[in-house]
Amino acid sequence: MIAAFFAPIAGEAGLGLRDDAALLNAPQGRGLILTKDLLVAGVHFFENDLPGAIARKALRVNLSDLAAKGAAPLGFLLGLALPPDWTPDWLKAFAADLAADAQDFGCPLLGGDTVKTPGPLTLSITAFGAAPAQGMVRRDAALTGDALYVSGTVGDAALGLRLRLNREEDRGWIGALGAENAAFLADRYLLPRPRLALIDALGDHARAAMDVSDGLAGDLTKMLALAGLTADVALADLPLSQAARAALEAQPALIETICCGGDDYEILCAAAPEKALALEAGAKAAGIKLTRIGQARRGAVTPIFRNAKGEVLRFERASFSHF
Repeated sequence: MIAAFFAPIAGEAGLGLRDDAALLNAPQGRGLILTKDLLVAGVHFFENDLPGAIARKALRVNLSDLAAKGAAPLGFLLGLALPPDWTPDWLKAFAADLAADAQDFGCPLLGGDTVKTPGPLTLSITAFGAAPAQGMVRRDAALTGDALYVSGTVGDAALGLRLRLNREEDRGWIGALGAENAAFLADRYLLPRPRLALIDALGDHARAAMDVSDGLAGDLTKMLALAGLTADVALADLPLSQAARAALEAQPALIETICCGGDDYEILCAAAPEKALALEAGAKAAGIKLTRIGQARRGAVTPIFRNAKGEVLRFERASFSHF
C-alpha cells in the first residue's frame, strides 16, 4: 500500500518512505512551525464525499494554520485509519489528489502511518512550516488600537454545510439561492482555500493572526481574549460573498450562521496602526482580499457585533465546539 500509493508522492526528506522516520532540515536561522488537524468522517466531512476532496481538505486545513503563522510549508505527515470498506480505487483517487495539492502548495509528504479501523474513516495530518525571518506570527500578540482584518469572505462554508444537510427549515432560502450561488457555497464547504499567498504580508506587517476555522465571532473572541482585548464589529463591514448575501436576504436569521459557523479557513489578523496600510498593500499585491472589520480595544467582554441600527446581536453560540 505504501509503495503503491504514497511513496511516489513523498518528498526528498521522506527518504522514499523506506525508513521509520523522515529527515527534515529547517531553513537556517528560521524556526520550525508544527500544526496538526484530525478529521473524522461524519464530523468533518460527509462519508460520501469524493476521496480526492477528502484528501485535499485534510491537507488544506493544516496549510491554513501555517498560513496564519506566516509560515512557508515544508512537508507533512499523514495518519490514515481506513474502515473495512476501503478499496484500491478509493485509495488511488485519494492519493492522486493529495499528490496534486502537495505539489501545488509545495508541501511534500514526509511519512506517516496507515492502519485499519472498525470505525469511520479518520485522517490526521501534521504539517511543518518555516517561520518568517521575523518570527512566528502569534495568536496572542494583539495590542490596543490594532486594526483587525479578515481575508476573503466569511460564512460561506457554514452556509454550504447547511445546504448539504438540506433540512426542512432551510429549504426556503436554499430554493431562493439559484444554482450558481448554491454550487459556490457547497464548494466553499468542501474545499478550503488556504491563504498561503498572504504569508509574506503577515510575516512583515501583522502583529497577531489565526485562521478562522470555528466561526468569525468565536475565533475573534479567542484571539483578542488572550491579550485582554475586545472589539466592536459592524455587520455592514463584514466581507460577504454574493451567495451569502442572497441567502441572508432570503432569511435574515442566517446572520448567526455567517458569524458563528465554522470551516471558513480565512485569516483573521491584527496590525499596528502604522503598519495597517502596508498590510493592505501586501495583501492586494498577493491577490487576496483583506477587509478591515474593527479595532482592538481594552476590555474583558466578548467582541460586540452590531446591526445597521446599532443594535447588539446576541448569538446563542459564538463558535463551533466538539464538546
